[in-house]
Amino acid sequence: MLTSSSLKALSGIVGAENVLTAREDLITYSYDGTPMLDELPGAIVRPTSAAQVSAVMRLANGDRFPVVPRGNGTGLSGGSIPVTGGIVLDMSPWKRILEIDTENLTAWVEPGVITAQLHTEVEKLGLFYPPDPGSMHICTIGGNVAENSGGLRGLKYGVTKNYVMGLEVVLPTGEVIVCGGKTMKDVAGYNLKDFFIGSEGTLGVFTRILLKLIPKPAASRTMLAYYDSVEDAGRTVSAIIARRIIPATVEFLDRTTIRCVEEYAKIGLPTDIEALLLLEVDGHPAVVADEAAGVEKCCRENGAVTVTVAGTEEEAMRLKTARRSAFSALARTRPTTILEDITVPRSEIASMLGAINAISAKYGIMIGTFGHAGDGNLHPTCLTDERNKEEIHRAEQAYAEIFAEAVKRGGTITGEHGTGIAKKKFLSMVTGNDSIDAMRRIKKALDPNGVLNPGKVFDAL
Repeated sequence: MLTSSSLKALSGIVGAENVLTAREDLITYSYDGTPMLDELPGAIVRPTSAAQVSAVMRLANGDRFPVVPRGNGTGLSGGSIPVTGGIVLDMSPWKRILEIDTENLTAWVEPGVITAQLHTEVEKLGLFYPPDPGSMHICTIGGNVAENSGGLRGLKYGVTKNYVMGLEVVLPTGEVIVCGGKTMKDVAGYNLKDFFIGSEGTLGVFTRILLKLIPKPAASRTMLAYYDSVEDAGRTVSAIIARRIIPATVEFLDRTTIRCVEEYAKIGLPTDIEALLLLEVDGHPAVVADEAAGVEKCCRENGAVTVTVAGTEEEAMRLKTARRSAFSALARTRPTTILEDITVPRSEIASMLGAINAISAKYGIMIGTFGHAGDGNLHPTCLTDERNKEEIHRAEQAYAEIFAEAVKRGGTITGEHGTGIAKKKFLSMVTGNDSIDAMRRIKKALDPNGVLNPGKVFDAL
């Protein structure tokens, strides 16, 4: 556990000014974006080099205190919630873009770089970093890698793991390793890079990240399709994919979410419809024109009552910004917002949406659903009040059923938010107990003393 001598040693490693113990600081770092989870850390530690991170981890192993890495705390599964008697390792000040290599189409960045900042800088050079989580204006690249974050463009371009080429990682026992690099092919030894991506801060601390960039698409077209049935919207997604069109974006909003977004953003969305799809195609101008026509045809053939096309880039950006505001808009409705995350095969989207609505009615709770329908990733979001314990209990029962329904359809309990604390009791539903035991053995091999983000993803035996 963290002791006064540990705090003194930490001050010696990073400087006394980088060890925060005032209660107001501890409260600030006691929670992340996950509702109803919080824990006061013993201290906040802000290292400034990989060598300091290494020294902190070696001290943690010697003194047996937990270390929880943290970026900007936007996570939605409790992955950066502090552990009693431990420290938060604050990596958010690591904000430098170290290199943009236009010859090799790569970028070395520090883990605290804001995702949208990277977008801006590479697009100035005609390049493109596709991953775009909904919280991209505040979330960090390090957090994106730790959670293998997705985003609106995931259907066509993939998720964070598809753009990580290399990592500098401090292991739980303090060793510093570099895995991966700028070569497009490398099969020397185990693929350690992919081992760390999505490990939720339990297997290592990222200190540098090498990302793949691509040329920026020459053109794009953004559309909105309105529906009187959520099932029709879901079937449209399957129809578009079956037509062999892969849009950059296929986003879904249900009626509850549409109403909240319109009240919040006031962009002229109709509030008497049951669902909408926000769709974008990009690429060569001729391909964009052809695919946009195909997408519009699929929408109309599958029940869209109206299809509109953004006339300008500014209008398209306004529509996408409204979609990104869905969480914020919903959060204004009730005191507590539980934003969840499931994924099903695309062919199961329509039936899954129906199941969510039925479960919401069964338990008498308000759920607004939105998400990345193009890759089957839905966010059923419960609007509730944590002070109402009975209602919270009903919400928990509803989510247990929603997770079970997703798994029954060949899906999973999380597509991008991670397991963390919030979902670890459901993990075996997807993976089975033998897989969890294998994960525990991997964790034990790299973190024999269990000091790095313990208790996340699964419980240690």
